[in-house]
Amino acid sequence: MQKQIEKIYSRPLRPGMVGDGFRVFNYFPNNGLSQQRVSPFLMMDFNAEFDFGPSDHLRGVDVHPHKGFETVTIAYKGSVAHHDSTGNSGVINPGDVQWMTAGSGILHKEYHEKEFSKTGGPFEMVQLWVNLPAKHKLTGPKYQAITADQMGKVILDDDGGVVNVIAGSFNQHQGPATTFTPVNMFDIRINKGKSLAVNIPADHNTVLLVVSGAISVNGEKAGLHDLVLFKNTGEEIAISADEEGVLLLLSGEPINEPIAQYGPFVMNTHRELQEAFEEFQSGKFGVLE
Repeated sequence: MQKQIEKIYSRPLRPGMVGDGFRVFNYFPNNGLSQQRVSPFLMMDFNAEFDFGPSDHLRGVDVHPHKGFETVTIAYKGSVAHHDSTGNSGVINPGDVQWMTAGSGILHKEYHEKEFSKTGGPFEMVQLWVNLPAKHKLTGPKYQAITADQMGKVILDDDGGVVNVIAGSFNQHQGPATTFTPVNMFDIRINKGKSLAVNIPADHNTVLLVVSGAISVNGEKAGLHDLVLFKNTGEEIAISADEEGVLLLLSGEPINEPIAQYGPFVMNTHRELQEAFEEFQSGKFGVLE
């Protein structure tokens, strides 16, 4: 049975700046899409392709805290460097994914990689926030550096393209990311005129972002930068490519718990948010310069 489409959202009209290095369109929470409706996903920011130009200044986001959730950065074009207060650092290049578990609290900064910043060029990224259930909110911070060659790769039949499995399972190919609740995250590269079918659990909250190209999905058209929201019924998603395209398919088992968020802290109660502020102000998240 097909997973019916609930609504197709166009790209938000105006981008916003995160720091001075990320020009993003926020898909949710926005457009009437609440965090509960797309749980366990909390936020999707899409830096649609944009050339910031060359710069000796490293554009990005300076030191900031996180607690109670995970950040996932998917690089399509351009390169991003990052550091955190646990001593982790690295560079995400096209095809790579940075999966950071903030958990009990961490300081973080991210910015255009030095050599990329000098030359400039096309920059395209997605950043997701993924919630943690109450029992794992205080898990220790950790970092998963997932490079393009570590993805679970599924070559589609008839020169259809490739599915890079970041998390979850597609056609019995498992993604490298470890998750605290069931999540599927598929980077789909599909060739013009080709098709594929994806099976997703009926109860998963499911969205599909058209990063590039144009598609038909379960009989409805979705164009460049559209976001498709599916109903929580049925399992099959049938995709055919009107143009060569890149798609990001996300699904997850809902976390049916209260969400209390203020800025970079996502907890279950307002009291826990207050504790997060107190911990940050007292230096419990460590030091990062």
